[in-house]
This record gives sequence, C-alpha cells and structure tokens, in this order.
Amino acid sequence: MNEFVRVTSTNAAQIFNIYPRKGSISVGADADLVVWDPSASKTISAKTHHQKVDFNIFEGMTVKGGASHTVSGGKLVYAKGDLRVERGAGKHVDRPAFASYYDAVKKQIELSTPRPVKRS
Repeated sequence: MNEFVRVTSTNAAQIFNIYPRKGSISVGADADLVVWDPSASKTISAKTHHQKVDFNIFEGMTVKGGASHTVSGGKLVYAKGDLRVERGAGKHVDRPAFASYYDAVKKQIELSTPRPVKRS
C-alpha cells in the first residue's frame, strides 16, 4: 500500500518539483486525498472520461482498481463516478524548473568527466 502511494503520488510530486506541498500528507501541504477501491474495475473509454478530447489511447482496456472518493481543499469532489468540482476552483502551483536533485546529478557528471593529465 505504501509503495502504491509512493509511486502514484509522492514520486510524481518530486519529479514535478512540487513536493512536499503536493504528494505529502503533512502540515502545510495541500495534497488531495483519494480513497482507492482495489476491487473496482472499469473499461476505459473516451465517452466516459472527464476530459475535453474525443479519443483515448487506452480505449477498450479493462483495468482493475480505481478511486471511489476524492477530497480536494477539504471538499468531496468525486464520489463513485459523480464528479462534483466547481469551475475555477483549481489553483496554479508554481514550481521551479529544476528540482534540487538536479544539482547532485550535475555534480556527479562534473566529477565523472574525463580530465587531462599534465605530463612533464
């Protein structure tokens, strides 16, 4: 269960450089809470998803597991197929272009770059 949360939430927030504001349930964070039903199943279709596009590359694929409820900003915004969001309720999340671990990667590259050896 913890690995599932890490892969679907925490890691994504870290990759997009918005952790711990997102992807963490902690003081000052504003992550959404999702109740996951591992026994749920559905067939993916552009006709039933909540997006403004008329196709889905996973059209017809049956998947197991799904969100049964979602809480965002302290409000129930999704419950068993019923989307209850208010237009304009979303918030822009500012994020720097590069997460802090890029500095470590840059240092590692610099250390492993071949250097000339002075010979006399």
